[in-house]
Amino acid sequence: MTDFPADAPIGARIRYYRDKRGMSRPVLGGLVGKSAEWVKSVETGKQHAPRLDTLLRVAQALDIPDLAMLTGNGHAVPVSVFAGPRHSALSEVRAALTEYRVALRPEPVSVSHLAARLRAAWLVRHSSSDHRTQLGSLLPGLIRDAQLAARVLLGEERRAARRVLAGVYQLADFYVAYQPAPELVWLVADRAVAEAQEADDPYLIAGGVWAMVQAMRDDSRWGEAIDLATGARDDLARHLDGAPPDWHGMVGALNAEIAYVYARRGRHGQAWAHWEKADEVSRKLGPDYRHVQSSFSQSVMSAHAVTLAVELRRTGEALRAANGFDPVAIPSLARRGRHLIEVARAHALTGDRGSVLTLLDRSQHVASETISFNGFARDMLRDLQKNPPTGRSAEVRELCLRVGVAA
Repeated sequence: MTDFPADAPIGARIRYYRDKRGMSRPVLGGLVGKSAEWVKSVETGKQHAPRLDTLLRVAQALDIPDLAMLTGNGHAVPVSVFAGPRHSALSEVRAALTEYRVALRPEPVSVSHLAARLRAAWLVRHSSSDHRTQLGSLLPGLIRDAQLAARVLLGEERRAARRVLAGVYQLADFYVAYQPAPELVWLVADRAVAEAQEADDPYLIAGGVWAMVQAMRDDSRWGEAIDLATGARDDLARHLDGAPPDWHGMVGALNAEIAYVYARRGRHGQAWAHWEKADEVSRKLGPDYRHVQSSFSQSVMSAHAVTLAVELRRTGEALRAANGFDPVAIPSLARRGRHLIEVARAHALTGDRGSVLTLLDRSQHVASETISFNGFARDMLRDLQKNPPTGRSAEVRELCLRVGVAA
């Protein structure tokens, strides 16, 4: 039972559920890519109701399952995570993930060859500007062949095949993310953990959890995400004596994810405490270390510092962190492109539209398929369309055309 009338406007409803969640205006604004002043204007009726895509973000941030709870129109509208455009290969990747073959054709299966194909696919993911298109062509065959190996092989070979299959699902997570298929995000994350558990591999289990935590974070299941990540981190930490560097890197990556979740919740102290734990791991591993799945490294920890400050609405901290290192230090083009978007978000908080445009243009040139599927970037571009920097309207139009944001 609510304490507002049935015909209450959307703004009043947003305020009611925000207060009920104990969430401040800056935190809600940060979750939807807007300012605290924007939230106040909507809540007080000084600004028109948000567009549908923004309203979906508000509903997700406030953990509201039915959009009618905000619109008040009595018609149920299921709320899902804000998604980007549909990639052309999504149907084929989906088919490979969801088809089940009862009759398996007898054919030789080489786990070592599958592992080599997986390593090559990870390299493509990090080194290609159009990494989503590249993965879209590689994943269907890799998924089917790895699934086949995990079914037909026996004994230790089957366990090895399950390790590869867990890695394939971890890679698939990067392809299906930010597309209009949230069920696939959950499917590949769950399967990655399940295959790793069948292989009884603590490191791969932690890698699957790392992907699952991101899905939970984006679904506002913050408590569950923190508990899951903490459990996986602590379990893996028990196996670190004599372990390879990547096992230490995964512990650091999980700490970084916990920090991100706390930042999303607006918990400044806890966010930075876990960032410091992760940063300590990165420094012990050295400047040349990079974790393939998570991109965890010293340079990415610097990028995480920007993201945390943006999520916490600490603009000065975000810009100081951004100015503290060169994004070129991030080897992964996809991760570098995402970092440039995060720096653009920091400048957007200050109202510096010129810097936002410059950074988004730079991101598009670095990794064209990162910005095209990034909701924050697309929202910033829509705002630039409405209010372009002085004398740069043509640049805005041209960048929106390249990214695929309609005028």
